Amino acid sequence: MIVESARAAASHLFRPEFRAVLWKSLGLTLLLLVGAWFGLREIFEWLALPFFEGMMPDLPSWTGWIGFIAGLFASIGLALGLALLIAPVTAIVAGLFLDDVAEVVEKEDYPGDPAGKPLPAMRSMVLSIRFFGVVILGNVAALLMLLIPGVNLIAFFIVNGYLLGREFFEFAAMRFRSEAEAKALRAQNAGTVFLAGLVIAAFMAVPLLNLLTPLFAAALMVHLHKAVAPAARAVPVR
Repeated sequence: MIVESARAAASHLFRPEFRAVLWKSLGLTLLLLVGAWFGLREIFEWLALPFFEGMMPDLPSWTGWIGFIAGLFASIGLALGLALLIAPVTAIVAGLFLDDVAEVVEKEDYPGDPAGKPLPAMRSMVLSIRFFGVVILGNVAALLMLLIPGVNLIAFFIVNGYLLGREFFEFAAMRFRSEAEAKALRAQNAGTVFLAGLVIAAFMAVPLLNLLTPLFAAALMVHLHKAVAPAARAVPVR
């Protein structure tokens, strides 16, 4: 079920029908990540550089080394920070384009089924912002485990697998049912949804390919929702 859903989702990514959503999603994801990069750099320069300069204020001959060490820490810190921000950025972008993705998938792969009902724009934005905050907190917790050998990578996949699986599935399910019903359906299929979330987390861990995470995750969960909830093929309840 999960393998089939993932295969079907991947097959959609470069279809002509997906092209408009692809460029909009990719452009916004890149824009947000570039903004995050500059924001993180400013924060580093504001907090870290004074710290390094204060360590050796009376040793001007070490100035070059201070700059080198600061630059090294900046590169590592910015790379880690940007990697951890991919999941939250994915949450925001998905909230904006999930319905576009779902409509294409439903029309192409389920033409005989009633179409889902898009979430109201304000509700979709509220859920995206809430998800953004949850993912940030989850990844901060994962970041704190980086010093524990063998746990850091596992923590990344578990945290993001759970959060991404839960939120993307509920987004897809709410096109056909109320929020409470979507949560109940997700709880009934918690193991399956979590495993699908791990697939999304693995996809997100691949450089460059991870920029397409919002599209892949949304399409995967549309297929998974169709697979686990035959009742979703009925007329939407909302």
